[in-house]
Amino acid sequence: MKVIAINGSPRRTWNTATLLEKALEGAASEGAETEMIHLYDLDFKGCISCFACKLRDGKSYGKCAMQDDLTPVLEKLEDADALILGSPIYLGNSTGEMRSFMERYIFPYLVYSDEPPTLYPKNIPVGFIYTMGAKEEFFDIFGLRTTIGLNENLAKRIFGYSESLCSTDTYQFDDYSKYVADRFDPEEKAKRRKEVFPQDCEKAFEMGSRFVKRQKGLEARDKSSKV
Repeated sequence: MKVIAINGSPRRTWNTATLLEKALEGAASEGAETEMIHLYDLDFKGCISCFACKLRDGKSYGKCAMQDDLTPVLEKLEDADALILGSPIYLGNSTGEMRSFMERYIFPYLVYSDEPPTLYPKNIPVGFIYTMGAKEEFFDIFGLRTTIGLNENLAKRIFGYSESLCSTDTYQFDDYSKYVADRFDPEEKAKRRKEVFPQDCEKAFEMGSRFVKRQKGLEARDKSSKV
């Protein structure tokens, strides 16, 4: 069983990456093979609206026809049993790299007809992990609940199951005194990093573990139905 995490943050070792690593640790604890992919290491673009993935009887029907650094990643994801996408929130949404990835990954499986709703061949869980400097009380102001809900609903439609984890009011800098960030209280941020972020890490671990257990359950059910 393979679980892949996609890091949509430019930071390889900070909040988002840490939570993704914890999710993979949770998956590994249930016996899964895991891998982390950092989008900012890749040279790629978002969807260019060529519609080759929708061309009737086309050689790229149901898959992205673009060729760049993301191509082998998309091919690798075809064999994944669970996927966890992580991104900080920039200007009320996921990073540009994550949005571009989602366009390339999801759109080819989306069918422009009622039946079937997706070309994806199996049912897998897709998790979203969001990190942000803002507090949860600002979700409605920035429209984050809507964004999170839309991503979840889209993933459920295409892949079968989805859930989200939000880590809020995160610690953004090693030294707040070096930056113009008077809106934040460094001591409060440090306290939350020490007391609350570990709880978020545990939730991420549980997500990874839960996804593997889910897939094992589906596999067992499928085997029993064939007996």
